Amino acid sequence: MANGNVTVEGSARLGRLGPLLPGARTDAAGKAVHNVILLSLPDEEYNLLRPQLEPVELPQHKILHEPAEKIDFAYFLNEGMTSLVATSVDGRSVEVGITGREGMVGMSLTVGLLRGTFRAIMQMSGSGTRIPAEIFQSLLPCSSTLRSQLSRFALMQGMQVAQLAACNRLHDIDQRLARWLLMCQDRVDSVLLPLTHEFLAQMLGTGRPSVSLAAAALESSGLIENMRGTVKVLNRKNLEQAACECYGVIQHFNGGLGLK
Repeated sequence: MANGNVTVEGSARLGRLGPLLPGARTDAAGKAVHNVILLSLPDEEYNLLRPQLEPVELPQHKILHEPAEKIDFAYFLNEGMTSLVATSVDGRSVEVGITGREGMVGMSLTVGLLRGTFRAIMQMSGSGTRIPAEIFQSLLPCSSTLRSQLSRFALMQGMQVAQLAACNRLHDIDQRLARWLLMCQDRVDSVLLPLTHEFLAQMLGTGRPSVSLAAAALESSGLIENMRGTVKVLNRKNLEQAACECYGVIQHFNGGLGLK
């Protein structure tokens, strides 16, 4: 291992076509890195970031930043999933985007801003690395590939936000729930999704009774199993058929984000 890179033949070769394999790099504490963006950087850029990458545990429901408040850190998830949530003054909320190991949380920092529009909250617990906002912004001009990767992610995330806005307006709760469970599974790579119906209702911008009825319908069709505090995906193929067309549109971009 040198400069945070596990020695793998050809891994440091300039012009590689994709990210390194998970675990091929480590953070400043020597822990394996699984974040797609960090694994996509050339060695010289990653070595600039590595001393500043602080490993961090990210429990479920931890808030990473609030709307209109100062963003203290940029986060690169290795595991878990973050929801971007739009909130109203009367306390209602709806999810408008999600980020896992394919991206970064705190995207406002990439354009010189220190505040964001949405709440970023850990929807599923995980871990990752973080870097202080000011340090991240000072290193960004020296990292052309990082800027390019983050611009690509920002475009994909913008498309996702627009598609979810249309989905929340146009489609039934059963279809939206199926779509949402699939998007979650894409990012955590597990059939077990640790989610309560109450939290699902908050993310989907509806009442808990509506989510419970939709979840029961999916369960009766043999697509999922509703467990205490957890949803288990039983039949992904049929769950995809139960979802609205928005999932197909969003899934089309998964390869470009380093997801399956």
